[in-house]
Formats: sequence, C-alpha cells, structure tokens
Amino acid sequence: MKKLVLIAIAVMCSCMTLQAAKKPTVNSSNPFMAQYTTKYAIPPFNLIKMEHYMPALKAGIEQQNKEIDAIVNNNEAPTFENTVLALDNSGEILNKVALVLYALNESDATPEMQAVAKEFLPALTAQNDEVYMNDRLFARIKAVHDGAKGLSTAQTRLIDKYYKKMVRNGALLNAEQKAELKELNRQLSELQLSFQNNLMTEIASNIVWVDDAKRLSGLSQACIDGAAKLAADKGQPGKWAFTATASTRLDVLGGAHDRDLRRDMYETYINTASRGNEFDNTTNINKIIKLRMRKANLLGFETYGDYAVDNVMAKKVDAAESLLMQIFTPAIAKVKEEVADMQAYVNNHGGNFKIAPYDYYYYAAKVKEQKYNFNEDELRPYFELNNVVKNGIFYVANKLWGITFTEIKDAPKYHPEVIVYDVKDADGKHLAVFMTDYFPRPTKAPGAWMSDFAFEYNYNGKMERPIVYNVASFAPPTKELPSLLNIDQVETLFHEFGHAIHSMLTIAPFRGGSGTNVDRDFVELPSQLNEHWAWLPEVLKNYAVHYKTGEVIPQQLVDKMLESNKFNMGFNTTELVGAALLDIEWHKLNWCGDIDVKAFERSVKRRINMPEEVEFRYRTPYFKHIFGDDMYSCGYYTYLWAQVLEADAWERFKVEGPLNTKVAADYRKFILETGDSEDAMTLYKKFRGAEPTPDALLRNRGFK
Repeated sequence: MKKLVLIAIAVMCSCMTLQAAKKPTVNSSNPFMAQYTTKYAIPPFNLIKMEHYMPALKAGIEQQNKEIDAIVNNNEAPTFENTVLALDNSGEILNKVALVLYALNESDATPEMQAVAKEFLPALTAQNDEVYMNDRLFARIKAVHDGAKGLSTAQTRLIDKYYKKMVRNGALLNAEQKAELKELNRQLSELQLSFQNNLMTEIASNIVWVDDAKRLSGLSQACIDGAAKLAADKGQPGKWAFTATASTRLDVLGGAHDRDLRRDMYETYINTASRGNEFDNTTNINKIIKLRMRKANLLGFETYGDYAVDNVMAKKVDAAESLLMQIFTPAIAKVKEEVADMQAYVNNHGGNFKIAPYDYYYYAAKVKEQKYNFNEDELRPYFELNNVVKNGIFYVANKLWGITFTEIKDAPKYHPEVIVYDVKDADGKHLAVFMTDYFPRPTKAPGAWMSDFAFEYNYNGKMERPIVYNVASFAPPTKELPSLLNIDQVETLFHEFGHAIHSMLTIAPFRGGSGTNVDRDFVELPSQLNEHWAWLPEVLKNYAVHYKTGEVIPQQLVDKMLESNKFNMGFNTTELVGAALLDIEWHKLNWCGDIDVKAFERSVKRRINMPEEVEFRYRTPYFKHIFGDDMYSCGYYTYLWAQVLEADAWERFKVEGPLNTKVAADYRKFILETGDSEDAMTLYKKFRGAEPTPDALLRNRGFK
C-alpha cells in the first residue's frame, strides 16, 4: 500500500509566539514544554513518557489561547503580520506534542499510547473548533482577506487558505449551529479513533496458522522463516504463523501452491474488522457517515462529498468521478483479458475450477512467467533494502540535486529500528533530518506513509528546516537473509521518499504552506513521479546488486522486467479505482438509515461493473484512509488524479533526460520548493507548459 499520512493537527505549525502573549510556566521535567536541546531539535524520544502528553496538551492549549487573545485584542488594524501570520505561528507546544503523538499512535501504538490518544485527540479536536469558530478572530481574518492589497502571491494564498479554513470550520454559523458542529466534530473524532483501534487490534490477531510443512510449497524462504519465528514467539514452535499484513499476505497469495492456504489468507484479510465481534467497524461506519452528512448539510453542502471536494483541485465530485471512469472503463476491459489468460492456464494445467479473487496473484504470476519467461522472485536477491535506500533513493536525490545523507548514529529515536540521517544540500548546508522506520511490528499500522516532526519556515530571514520520516512494513532481516524487497515494495520505497523530498526541499515562506501542505489532489504528484526513477537503467544497476555475490542485476533480467511492466495492469488499476469509487459512493449519500455495509459494497460493484475476480483494494471496514480520519474521505481518488499529473510530468523528463539537472532544477523550483505558495495548477503549468490530460497515464498502463 502507498499511503500518505498528513497530520490533521488542530493548529498550524509553530515554533514562534507573539510577544504580547505570555508563555506558560515551563515544566523542566516535561520535554514538550521546553525548547528541544538535541541536534537539529529532534524530539528527545528517550525522555518522553506517557504522562507527559496530557499536561503538554493542556499547556499548549493555554499557550495558544493566550496567543489568539493577543491577536483579537490587538488595537491595531488587522494586517497580514499581526493577524494571519500570527495565527500561522501560534501554538508552539501544541504543535510539538501533537506531531509526536500522531506519529507514535500510527507507528508504535502500544495499549498505553492508544489510551493516551483516546483522551488526547478529542481534546485536540475541541481546541481546533475553539480557534476556527472564534468570531473575533474570523472578523480580523475576513478584514485582511477582503482588503488585501500589495501583498505577495504567497501571502495572499495563506490569507485565502485561513479564510476558507475558518468558513469550512463553521465561522459563518450562528451560536447554536456552532455548538452542534462542535459536538459533531467531537463524536467524529472519537468514532474515527475507535475505527483505527479496532483495525489495529484485528490486524494483530489476523493470523493464518499452518502445521504441515507441505503446505508451504512455493513460498519464499524469508516468508517461511518469518512465519516460523512468529509461531515460536507465540509459543507454537514447529508451526508457522502468517500475518495478513501486506508483505506476508502478498507473498502467500502470489506464491503458495496450496489453494486452500491462499483462500484462508484472502478471507482472513478481507474480513478484517467485519467479523461481528467487538472489533467490528460496521457500527462506527454507519455513525461516521451520518455525522458527516449532517456536518456537510450544516455547512451548506448537499453531501459530504461536495464539502470534501470543494476545497481541492477537482472542485466537484462529478469531475473526480468522471476522471476515474475514464481510467476504470479500459481497466476492467483489460481485466477480462487477464482473467481469460489465467483461466486458460488453469485449464491447460489440469485445474477444474474457475478463477477466484484469491487466485489472481498466483495465476497472474504463472501467466507472466509463461509469457515473459520471468518470475518476479528472481528479482528479490537483487533488491536488498539497504542497497535500495542508499544506492537507490539517495543516489537519485544526489544525481538530481546534489543532496547527501549521513547517518546520525546518536540521534534520538522513537524505536530502535529507526535510522536517522542528516540531509545536506549540494552546498553542504543542512537541509533536513530524515528518519526511516521500515519493519513491521504489532503496534504499527499497516501500509507505508510519510510525515513530519517539524515543518520548514522561511520568512524575514528566519529559516527553520524540517524533520521528515518514512514508515513502512517490509519483511525484516533474519539470521539467514537480509530484508529483500519485491517490485511493489521497491516502488513503495521510492513513492514515500518522493513525499519526503517534497517536504525536505521546501523553501516556502510560511508553515501553513510548506512542503506537503498543498492541495490533497496535488500532494501525490511528487511521490508517484519518484517511482519512475526506480526502474531507470542507470539507477537500477546502481542499487540492484545480489546480496550474496555482489553481482549487478543481469541486463537480461532487467529487460524481462521492463518488458513485463504493464502486465496485470488491469487488476492493479481496477482494485485501486474501485476503492476510489467506493469512497465516493459512500460520501455521495445525502440521507440514510442504518446501512448493511456488505450489501452497500455489492451494490457499488454492480453499478460500476466491477469484475467478480477483483476486490476493492480496501473494503470499507478496513478502509483507514477514509474512516480513520477525514484526510482522504471522498479523497482516495486523488491518487489517480495525481497519477494523471505524474504521467504527464514524466513525459518532460523522458524527452529531456530522466537525470537532466536542468529539468530537475525546474521541478525543484516549481513543484518541490514552492509548497502551497501558489495555485497548484499554475505551478504545474510553469513546470510542464500546459495542463495535463489522461493520455500519458493511459499509455503508461497499456490502455491506449
């Protein structure tokens, strides 16, 4: 899974306070309530304890409230500096503690952390409401917004961003309506956290047990060793325990000769959080949908989808859906061809069954091997994690922009497996801190993502650089094997690093518009574009080195891989677009009673003509993107929207040179450095010269 987690904190980021506001009393024993003294102000994770979060939250709320009071009680006329910039820079303590809590509640959600988050997040939501429903603050923001003259594009953009944010958060409502909206937000915060906690609990218990070694035929040794270790850890030595996390699940579905094992794994996964037990998310989903509907209506929108899409590039739900169908229709046609090839393989090899969803990965691999004389497992020995990182993603960044990465061995870490790097620009100046956290654990959410512990700031001579991290769940090393990646995981690594580069290179003047704080349907452009460099011959041969022999990947194997890179694209596209369409269908509802979630999914499948052999990439009960928080609700389509941008943008690199430093400099200037300082489409056209069309994407996927 390629997922970006953007922190929806209650305040915009800050390390500054207004002179007029008094700082709360510093508690020297609480790391959040003092200036970090670590190198580059990395959070001192070794000093942070569970009992520090809530006091820091309360102190942060107190601090920000004083700062907001200083803004609204200012006797001077509202200006950009004394109102908008002051708001953008408010909440130093609140920002620090929220960034750490969000990160650890995703990457190391121990029961103790979950308990803290259950108390912390609703309080943070309530503070968000207090700030953005403040009538006097809105009056000043509106005065600046309505009278803005002679300001820079970045200043005007930030003013407009806060004005719209306050309107979308209820600034124009009356007192009674605001009280209702606050209650809706409180309930949504609690329900979304409950959804996440149920999912985390289910993931930890999603295990397929095997006690017969014969059933392991076809699986990679790394997968078998990992399952043996987990079984031993659980007190069952001599057995194998397979989790349903992505890396293990896909190994089993794609490699296990035992069809029953594949079916067990598939059904274990697709029934996550929908088994009718105490961790079933059906009730949460129904409540969330109803509350979102009411919230949208209260704010003047017919549906929550209308509300969600109004503030991004697409503007209208119909525009997003239209784009998806332009991609989905040729994708499902391609699925029919893929299924026909797989069914022919089954029939020709003595199978007496019809291809089922849990057969897709396995028989796709068989057909691929037959068509191209190529088995993806041949690649794994060449995709050792450390090589892909240091000689892959770091190599590309260095070739394009001269960036270097040096490990800071004594840096604070939130988990021993984290690696911390000092990132320097071509001139040797410190650019960012970059952290990697690549192995699964029971307390880590599924998937892969990027986020920040600190955001960039660059205004009036004051420069602060970001602290960025990537998280994933790749197969960990064992005594016998290092961590070896498959093709999808290599792409995931490059994808999330694309997000990281977006944040690391930003020089936007204000925190509210720095790095990845851009339109949601623009934010996936850098991540998805970065995937292209993974398979560039020069890059590939630099990192794809056999972990045992040191042999560079043979050209013959590279040729087979590149020749087959459009294979199974119908399936990959259909499951992704199907999930995006499912998300939209949930949020197009404008009234409903209690909904049978599985029946609703079936109805969506019928309406969009989803092939029976393909499941949504995420079924509703574990669709964390859209029900775990609001960030991607009616927004999962943005992956496809951004893929249109990415495919079109790559055309320029293809023509002028994938490692052309002039093109890379333009890309850095217009896309990566600028953040949200200018309209996203305007920036894109500055880089590309014109608006994008889906043609390049359809060609890349073999649909045109």
